[in-house]
Amino acid sequence: MTRVRLSVAERRAELLRAAIEQIEVHGVAAVRIADVASALGVSNALVLYHFSTKEKLVSAAFTLAAEDDLARLRKLLGRRTTALKRLRAAVRWYAPTGQAKGWRLWIEGWAAALREPALREVTRDLDRQWKAALAEVLAEGVAADEFSCPDPMGTALRLTALLDGLAVQMTTYGGAVSRARAQEWVDEALARELGLERAELTSRR
Repeated sequence: MTRVRLSVAERRAELLRAAIEQIEVHGVAAVRIADVASALGVSNALVLYHFSTKEKLVSAAFTLAAEDDLARLRKLLGRRTTALKRLRAAVRWYAPTGQAKGWRLWIEGWAAALREPALREVTRDLDRQWKAALAEVLAEGVAADEFSCPDPMGTALRLTALLDGLAVQMTTYGGAVSRARAQEWVDEALARELGLERAELTSRR
């Protein structure tokens, strides 16, 4: 069957999506250019034409995944509703019980970032943007007198640290923490940070 001719941008995007899938399956260290090529039925040479090294391919793949996640986050936080509802929606999506990024991919990315400066910059930038976006909505909620939060950036850091830690436990050690228990802890942490009772997370309008 003849493959559809793609533009350079379309081909790069196709290769990056395949790379993300292969990283989730094999891990950063084990994934090969050949795995990505085979998944799409193309040659290794085609992959190397667009990304001259495996390291460049991996870094670009994580950049794309980060951009996808940030776009989803901005959509959630940009809704025309209360800051509290936007925060809860974002936290539930980000949490390992939600539909956020494939956690295996990001755990792999964090581990590889210890050795690869380019990938470290990608994951660091994603982390900064997540915290800044959450802190901005926290500040909006304080200004609207929805809740109390004397340190929005500190709250953003603590919440994402909890979510990341739970994701590692639940992804790496299946059954270590139940999904229900994890969600309970996340709701409790969010309520505590905002000076609310847990029931108020859903009862407030």
